[in-house]
Amino acid sequence: MTRTGTETTTPRLPEADGHRLEVTHVDGDVYAVAVRGHRLLVDQPKDVGGGDVAPTPTELFAASLATCVAFYAGRYLQRHDLDRAGLRVRTEFAMATDRPARVASVQVTVTPPPGLSEQRRAALLAVASHCTVHNTLHQPPEIGIELES
Repeated sequence: MTRTGTETTTPRLPEADGHRLEVTHVDGDVYAVAVRGHRLLVDQPKDVGGGDVAPTPTELFAASLATCVAFYAGRYLQRHDLDRAGLRVRTEFAMATDRPARVASVQVTVTPPPGLSEQRRAALLAVASHCTVHNTLHQPPEIGIELES
């Protein structure tokens, strides 16, 4: 970051290699996310003024980790010609009680398919624990936020 007078600037990040999302306002607290031709919504619960028509951004953050873990676990099973039926991932998170607002802890529980050997269970956990989202949380990326001119 560079500080010029009272203004703080963050160096512009290089263009992401085709990994671009766009978020637009829909109504109230509802926003649409466009991703590679897909569209999903985010909202807030009714008790904080939203319409509760979609998950919150924070819930999608936890879902991103859970689905990444599930994908890696599923690919491990597929590579070893093992059935993915019964594979489940549950994620629970807690919000911090102090400022700034953030997720304080995340617990991910992988339920492997029934009958998976102990050796395969250990390997599945090792592979699932190194998914892209998990790795990113352990080595956070540089983030720049700016207003467009």
